Formats: sequence, structure tokens, C-alpha cells
Amino acid sequence: MIGVKLLKEQGIKVDLVFFEGYFFNSDLARKSAKANNLKLKTVDFSEKQWALIKKPHHGYGKGMNPCLDCHILMLSMARDIMASEGYDFVATGEVLGQRPMSQTKDRLKMAEKEAGLQGFLLRPLSAQMLQITIPEKSGQVDRGKLKSISGRSRKEQLLLAQKFNLKEYPTPAGGCLLTDIEFSKRLKDLMKVEKNILKEDIELLKIGRHYWFDKTKIIIGRDQDENKKLQKKARKRDRLIQLKNIAGPVALVHAYGSTNKISDKIIAEAKKLTQKHAPKARSKKNVEFKETVKK
Repeated sequence: MIGVKLLKEQGIKVDLVFFEGYFFNSDLARKSAKANNLKLKTVDFSEKQWALIKKPHHGYGKGMNPCLDCHILMLSMARDIMASEGYDFVATGEVLGQRPMSQTKDRLKMAEKEAGLQGFLLRPLSAQMLQITIPEKSGQVDRGKLKSISGRSRKEQLLLAQKFNLKEYPTPAGGCLLTDIEFSKRLKDLMKVEKNILKEDIELLKIGRHYWFDKTKIIIGRDQDENKKLQKKARKRDRLIQLKNIAGPVALVHAYGSTNKISDKIIAEAKKLTQKHAPKARSKKNVEFKETVKK
């Protein structure tokens, strides 16, 4: 948003594009764009992102996050939009040195090259510390009015946000579930068991407590909201298990693999886990359960 304001201050028309996928959505971007009266285009790049997650050219970060490859993918798609819709250049809100994996000077330069945006990728917040771009050389953009911010501190950005009276803007940290270590572990575990991972499988990774029994997974809801989500996301032949007449979690049982069969032994484990995570039923004997097979 600060990058946008720096360009609009020079009279440059700016439109926003947000790439959303399985691991982050555009909710905050939409809110921010609306609050600042900006046009926002959202592009679903889920399948393209998922393909590179399975085999990233530049590797992962601490989790399952292929930040550099993902960034290059976004930039290359932005390049295509620029070419097809008649824009003059692409700009981002990146800050030199803010992210250790993807925002070093060498990595910024490499991303620009691999995305096919050489000379046409402007980073207004750090522009004066980076190589001059074509729109700056041509006079479309006044380089002297851009910034030279670097490093992980966000003090200068917050001051600029105040200056521009930005009331709604996304926080710079977090957002992508792939950077979350626990979520990454769940994804790795799933990839070991299932080759043909679907969107529905990824959505389930975001909910509840997860337990594997060979190729069958039991997911236990942690609150009422998650219980409702599990009931809604259950697929054909999944089992839903609940306690009868006692408040507690919903357990969803899903079998991976070609047979898609759920054994009685697994159902017994699901019942144990459901009772274990229900404080009011934990110490009771002869607890009754409600079991539903999704059709």
C-alpha cells in the first residue's frame, strides 16, 4: 500500500493484483483495497503454485514454503497481465533485506530475470538502493521521490503509513500457511501417503487435531466452529463420529489409497480420541457414540 501511494503521489495510475491459492486468500487485500479506493484484480494460481510446491527449483524455507519459486511465479504472471492489458511496468512492495530467503539483492535480481521482467520491475520502497529501471530512465517515474529502505525494521514503513493516512493495510508478516511449521508437517505427512492430493485434502489440513493410522487419518475438531467445518467437509464414505448426549468434538475419519476402506479397529481408535478430547466424557464408562457414514 505504501508502494502504491508513492507511485500515485507522482500521478501514476496504479491497479492492484493479488494472487491467491490454497495457502492464503485475498480477504485482507480486498479490505485494504476497498478502504483505499483502489481497483483490485484477484487471480487464482492454486494449481500452478501446487505444482511448484511438489518440486521447487530453488528449494524450501523452514517449512514447506518455496518462497523464491512462488515469488517468481507471481511475477511471471504479473508480467503476462502487464503485456496483455497494456500496463507499462510492474511494481511490488518489497523491501531489500526484509526477508532473508527471497529479498537479498541477488535474489531480487534473480527473481526479476527469471520472471522475464528485466528493467520493468520497480520496487518503490527500496528503489534508490537497487539498479535503475526502464520507467525511471524514461522519466515515467521520478527516482528521486522513491525510497531507500532496507533491513527487517519496519519503523520507516509505519511512519509512511501515518503520513499517507493508511487506515487499512495488510500486516507484512505471516499470511502463508506454508511457513507454519506444524502445517508444513501435516502437508509432508499427507504427501508421503497420497500422491493425488486434492484441494479438499489441503483444506482439511487447516482444521483440528490430526492422527494417522497407516493410510487412514482421524481429525478431531477443537471447537464448535471446527466441528461444523468437519461435518461440512466430509466426503463420500468418510465417517463422522460424535458422543451421544454429551458435548464434545466431532471426529472425521478419512481413508486414503485405492481401497478407501475404514476398519473397525480405526473406528474404535476414533471413538477413543473423541472421548479423550471431551472433558465431560473423559472419565465416564460405557459412553455411547453416534456414527454417520457420508453418502
